[in-house]
Amino acid sequence: MSEVQLNNHEGQRVPSVTFPVREGDAWAQINSDELFAGKTVIVFSLPGAFTPTCSSTHLPRYNELAPVFKKLGVDDIVCLSVNDTFVMNAWKEGQEAENVTVIPDGNGDFTRGMGMLVEKKDLGFGDRSWRYSMLVKDGVVEKQFIEPQEPGDPFKVSDADTMLKYLSPEYQLPESSTIFSKPGCPHCIAAKALLTERGYNYEEIVLGKDASTVAVRAITGRDTVPQVFIGGEHIGGNDDLVKYFSNN
Repeated sequence: MSEVQLNNHEGQRVPSVTFPVREGDAWAQINSDELFAGKTVIVFSLPGAFTPTCSSTHLPRYNELAPVFKKLGVDDIVCLSVNDTFVMNAWKEGQEAENVTVIPDGNGDFTRGMGMLVEKKDLGFGDRSWRYSMLVKDGVVEKQFIEPQEPGDPFKVSDADTMLKYLSPEYQLPESSTIFSKPGCPHCIAAKALLTERGYNYEEIVLGKDASTVAVRAITGRDTVPQVFIGGEHIGGNDDLVKYFSNN
């Protein structure tokens, strides 16, 4: 990475930039003023779609915590990267990140205006965004978390949990949950409804799409669905989940 001065923009307005985006089969234009005017918006910017940390942690956790951020007054969560619109749209679809707005800063204009454009020629990336996050209110940066300028791709402060701690230090998150399911399974539908009712934003692993019965047997010792995990604990099927919540 080239050595650049990464400046904190707290108290300053975000750059006014127009982003060409692809919506369905047509081109459209989104202006940054439209994204931020009169709104409270979380922005997290990353080096590239489909890259390991961005795909495994950064985007999924913001997508997972989106309902919590909404309760705390956040109107939108924007993921920005110096990628083209086709790449960003495909990445969002593959990640099933329906709670996040992805913005392609293909020309790097917004990133450059934020002072976050860096060279990553050693990786064949060209110019990309340094990893950071910020809370923007009505177009003005209230808080910005910039990753330290260290070798590699540091990921220490721009994560969703750091932003949540800033917004509400005392907020108690429900434990992470996962459910193995299959299409058309009434017991799976009931278990998912119960998790939602109890405030759990679960990750769903669909048999035949994301995994197979081999994986379910290997992990749980069972070959039926649903199989629910909460906070690292194997709860079991829907009846087991009902009992779990009746005792907690």
